[in-house]
Amino acid sequence: MKFASAGSTETKLSVAVDETLSEISARLDGKSPDLAVVFVSEHFQSVYEEIPSLVARRLGNPLIIGCSAGGVIGGGQEFEHQPAFSVTAAILPDVTLTLFHIESEEKLPSLTDRGGWEDLLGIPFEKKPHFLLLPDPFTFDAEAFLKGLDHIFPQSKKIGGMASAAHAPGQNALFLGNEIHRSGLVGVAFQGNIEVDTIVAQGCRPIGSPMFITRCDRNVVQTLDGRPAMEVLEELYGTLGERDQELFRRALFLGLVMRRSKQEYRQGDFLIRNLMGADQNSGSLIVGSMLEPQMVVQFHLRDAETSSEDLSRLLSQYKQNPSFAKPLGSLLFSCLGRGIHLYHQANHDSDTFRQQLGDVPLGGFFCNGEIGPVQDQTFIHGYTSAFGLFRNRY
Repeated sequence: MKFASAGSTETKLSVAVDETLSEISARLDGKSPDLAVVFVSEHFQSVYEEIPSLVARRLGNPLIIGCSAGGVIGGGQEFEHQPAFSVTAAILPDVTLTLFHIESEEKLPSLTDRGGWEDLLGIPFEKKPHFLLLPDPFTFDAEAFLKGLDHIFPQSKKIGGMASAAHAPGQNALFLGNEIHRSGLVGVAFQGNIEVDTIVAQGCRPIGSPMFITRCDRNVVQTLDGRPAMEVLEELYGTLGERDQELFRRALFLGLVMRRSKQEYRQGDFLIRNLMGADQNSGSLIVGSMLEPQMVVQFHLRDAETSSEDLSRLLSQYKQNPSFAKPLGSLLFSCLGRGIHLYHQANHDSDTFRQQLGDVPLGGFFCNGEIGPVQDQTFIHGYTSAFGLFRNRY
């Protein structure tokens, strides 16, 4: 198994492709890859249709998957707010690749229809595949798809991101083989001698203490530990220092515990969700997730310093795991709200990745929602950097 990643900020597509693929070919010693993962900025939207044939011709007809992006990552560099094109290519011996496109979530089988899911994806259940997923946010309910995929393939890793170069349906490009789709979801399943590790850096730290939701209605928290949610929130604010109070006013989130059997909860045990608003009359809070009574929750804050520390901590933990094997390639799916917007500097997350794991080929893009697991369930995240790290399974 061998990976290579490269990117270009040339403003003419043919030049950007030539520059990128020349570097890819050199790093792969002139060998043709089995897979090419392609990301391209919206600046090239008038020539999206040319990309599959240009890549295939230069790289010896690999399987192609990719999408249009609000920011592109290639060769370990992050290219934001400028024309950019990147390819991450891989030679994958003893790995079977299955490409698929799903036009609408209305075509999804029921959660109990294992055969229907196998037919939809073209993948036998017993093969235990891993998945790279690239949905269009305007035309596909990715959350419904992920729920089904987790149910049918619970041991599989799912990683990816929502295409992000559009402001309306039909403007994104989803690349799959020699085709371009303007809606739905494209994906690739990996089977065989390949393992996919995942790191999901949500970039938040907890404040206050964990609490039980004692009364709720769908996504509305009414009471926490038997008290009105707004009352609890106001009391918490008064216990914070000046810096945290400022963050509280503009970067406050709610963390939901996904594994309730635990007795202690730490940073990283929570699924972070947005607070959408409040009802002053009832004292309720509106959350960007469906809720259940007795769910354990804790308020969280996010800023650049916290996000940076969270990513460093997770990468360090990954490297220090006793079963650690250095990945041979990686894909990064980072939120459009991270990068320069959050850190006020370029290449923060990719530089942190390199500092922790060394010179691992790294590509990816800035997403309109990032796909990755938290406590063995797969979710769509915001303000997150989700890594897929590839290594040999055996």
